[in-house]
Amino acid sequence: MRFRIRPVETTFYDLFSESASHLVAGSDLLAGILADGVDREALADQMREAEHQADETTHRIVRLVNSTFVTPFDREDIYSLASALDDVMDFMEEAVDSIVLYDVSEFPPHFADQLDVLQRASRLTADSMPRLRTMKNLDEYWIEINRLENEGDRNHRRILAHLFGGSYKAMQVLKMKDIVESVEQAIDALETVANIVEQIAVKES
Repeated sequence: MRFRIRPVETTFYDLFSESASHLVAGSDLLAGILADGVDREALADQMREAEHQADETTHRIVRLVNSTFVTPFDREDIYSLASALDDVMDFMEEAVDSIVLYDVSEFPPHFADQLDVLQRASRLTADSMPRLRTMKNLDEYWIEINRLENEGDRNHRRILAHLFGGSYKAMQVLKMKDIVESVEQAIDALETVANIVEQIAVKES
């Protein structure tokens, strides 16, 4: 029988949960930019602050792994998971920033659906991070994230088809495509997070 000695240190788990909670806040802010009468400049400021807080959490994870002799799982996996979570937030902040800078007020059909996918995937990720402590019941998480990513791919294709359907001027298409791509990248990055968690769970099982 093989025994694995785990450190008592639980801060890593808390920090990963904290990191994922930033994604919920970020996805809610991004979705909120579609609301009528919203102060977009103020919302963009909130998003920048949320992204800054997410960066701080990522830096704390990196500092901790560099100063801890025995980590809960492989150091490379800790770095990869922290980086992937940070990437999601970066893409969401990029989308909000582009909306404000480009002064985009009209969005193609299915864009709101895509933001809903992003919100659901972010919440699922945040709900699942605490389970890293036991590595139990995580398979439902990465299976559902994969399903949501597939749903996001379908939305993405529909959005692009509409953008290039002739209803918009060329400059409008270019602006909206940048925003749409940032949201798609955020969803893809959430799947990367789930893939890393699956790899960790397999190693630790």
